[in-house]
Amino acid sequence: MGIKFGTDGWRAIISQDFTFENLRIASQAVADYFKAKDAVFVIGYDWRFLSEKYAELAAEVLAANGIKVLLSDKAVPTPLVSFAIKNKKLSGGLMLTASHNPPYYNGLKIKASYAGTADEGITKSVEALLAKNPVQSVEFKKGVESGMIELTDLKKDYMKFVRSYVDLKHLKNAKVNVLVDCMHGVGDGYISEILKGTKIKITQMRTGRDALFGGVNPEPIPKNLEATFSAMKDKKAKYDICIVNDGDADRIGAVIPGGKFMGAGQIMALLLLHFIEDRHWKGGVVKTISNTTLIDLIAKKYNLKLYETPVGFKYICRLMLDEDILIGGEESGGIGVKNYMPERDGMLLGTLLVEMMAHRKKGILEILKDVEKEYGAFHYRRIDMDYPDEKKKKLMELLKTNPPKNICGKNVKETKSSDGNKFIMEDNSWLILRLSGTEPILRIYAEAPSEKIASSYLDFGKNLALSM
Repeated sequence: MGIKFGTDGWRAIISQDFTFENLRIASQAVADYFKAKDAVFVIGYDWRFLSEKYAELAAEVLAANGIKVLLSDKAVPTPLVSFAIKNKKLSGGLMLTASHNPPYYNGLKIKASYAGTADEGITKSVEALLAKNPVQSVEFKKGVESGMIELTDLKKDYMKFVRSYVDLKHLKNAKVNVLVDCMHGVGDGYISEILKGTKIKITQMRTGRDALFGGVNPEPIPKNLEATFSAMKDKKAKYDICIVNDGDADRIGAVIPGGKFMGAGQIMALLLLHFIEDRHWKGGVVKTISNTTLIDLIAKKYNLKLYETPVGFKYICRLMLDEDILIGGEESGGIGVKNYMPERDGMLLGTLLVEMMAHRKKGILEILKDVEKEYGAFHYRRIDMDYPDEKKKKLMELLKTNPPKNICGKNVKETKSSDGNKFIMEDNSWLILRLSGTEPILRIYAEAPSEKIASSYLDFGKNLALSM
């Protein structure tokens, strides 16, 4: 069937494995797992090719199995689905999206009753139910009341909450010139609406629906942001910061004046400082194995409990449910915050960065300079490379049984293998080689005191992988 749930849902190539038939089979398995008396699900979808039709098909299957469905009346960002679960106390939800994957992918995210990513226990159980029972389905027609499928506005309640979460008092008279790169995703227009009534100037780029996302993957990483870098180098525009959201707007990246990328690790570190120093909040901190060491240093300074997890927001979500967590995030742009829900929201995070600038009455460059002066420099780099299946097992076994003892002239002091293989040098710089959980690629990550050293680590990792 080609249905396999990875780190965040099932994603597959449209018409190859992501087909109407397979989606119905997957939806039936979801219904079989969640089916209970008075169960209510919310279903949302993004702007990818056929997403609205896929959402209707999933709704028809759930409804036929006795699960009432609140079907979004329009394409929406993923956080709105999770917020509806929390706000309306629903049984769970589905989001039709492939997030940041290439345009020819679509996918299905399962959200649990706790308003976050379904954990492995749920997804494994759903996988075990695939094709166990015949698919049941009812026909849904817009404008015709079915009783079990109700078209619902998910935006109104979400917007009301987010505007109450953000400190609009500090933002009201702040004069910040913000560029928002929507990457042709469903986050289009949301940050402008959140900040409505303030003096923040918002300019958007790459807006509107484009199922091909302008020819790039809708992921906020440097290789997809050439147009964004150019815009931020424009001295006439005088943008103070650019917020970048992915295709379903649950992830964030940023570009600072001069056209330099600011990754999610830096963003998470800044928001951690904002919560501690400006909002005076407390709590634990969660980071994935591939996130910046800067977070460790901040947590140590303020005596905050630090947790490290494998890559995948579901691990962060679990800790946010079980512990008092101030902030938790991945290097890939997914960050969750306290007093919200155990879920990522790139739009909210973007407004919080602007809020930090307003609180401190400083530009983002000055804030970053202050952080580097106190904690040191941390330069993060990552590359993704196609990697043949026949080489994957061999590479992972080699790294486990015969790991490198020296990388680019620096001795390896520690090796971690909780998710891929992480090699930590004596100066706390590091290199990771890890297979993606959602795509057939090898990810290589590095962090070092300079961009030159970080790049040399990536070259070392790439050459090691190609030598197999």
